[in-house]
Amino acid sequence: MKEIVKFEDMDEARAVLGSHDRNLRMIKRQVGVNIVARGEQVMIEGPEEAVPRAARAIAEIRSRVKTYGQVREVEVQNILNAVTGDSEGAGRDRIRVFYRDRMVVPRSEGQQDYIRAIRDHDLVFCVGPAGTGKTYLAVAMAVSAVREGLLRKIVLVRPAVEAGEKLGFLPGTMQEKVNPYLRPLYDALNDMMEFGQVQKYIERDVIEVVPLAFMRGRTLNESFIILDEAQNTTTMQMKMFLTRLGARSKAVVTGDATQIDLPDGEISGLLDAQRLFKAIPGIGFVALTRVDIVRHRLVQEIVQAYERDTQARGSRRPRHAADDESGPARRRAEP
Repeated sequence: MKEIVKFEDMDEARAVLGSHDRNLRMIKRQVGVNIVARGEQVMIEGPEEAVPRAARAIAEIRSRVKTYGQVREVEVQNILNAVTGDSEGAGRDRIRVFYRDRMVVPRSEGQQDYIRAIRDHDLVFCVGPAGTGKTYLAVAMAVSAVREGLLRKIVLVRPAVEAGEKLGFLPGTMQEKVNPYLRPLYDALNDMMEFGQVQKYIERDVIEVVPLAFMRGRTLNESFIILDEAQNTTTMQMKMFLTRLGARSKAVVTGDATQIDLPDGEISGLLDAQRLFKAIPGIGFVALTRVDIVRHRLVQEIVQAYERDTQARGSRRPRHAADDESGPARRRAEP
């Protein structure tokens, strides 16, 4: 079965089909049709029951574009979920990664909010305890963006700060010295891509895993940049990192405010950024809690035990906390 949809002009066609035909690819993948775009029209071809669904999806996207001037990726996904009757997908976004066509799906409402904040904002701060998927979901979004051709490079960054113990002199080259600090980022990549593909992308500079100290002086365009363990950055390091953001790039900053390993008296750049940027439109803030923990069941219990102990010892202000007026980041995304 075939059907042709004509647009009013090329501007409408580009808005409906999305940047680099992103929306078109989403329709093809979820509805199961072939769509060919030629100028101001598209030809839909496929099974008899699928073609009308694709046409309805395009019509709904056109309506959103006429009303609001644009349509966000999450809105396109919701439209596709509605026309295909995918009730599970309607509640959760799905992230397509490389490994055996695997889909990464948020496993809690907090994680769902996190994914949507990343889709809707060029800069997102996510704070939460261990095991909430802060790093994993950000890496999945980065891998998906490269897979879809939306961005050309992934840059994964971590501060090289020891977690409460002095390791002393480490032998080997500079890369061998910093690799232990970057291991969690490699683990996430290897869970979403074949090992050989990860190595090939690193060799081609499509993926770069780098200590924070190596970021100074750079400008990163068309890149998905993730700063992990950001609670261990100083205020000057955070400023340096955030000012690396170039044209058509996204940045996600993750951290756990309860695991700060900075020296006494040093203010965490993550907490300071929450205080400074909370009123800036276009920056997303997400707070994950122990209910979003997706590791072993005991991890939730462990985090809860530490929280109870902290409360029992009183509301003494932590040595690294920013001003009280900033408070913990709420689960929200600035419009």
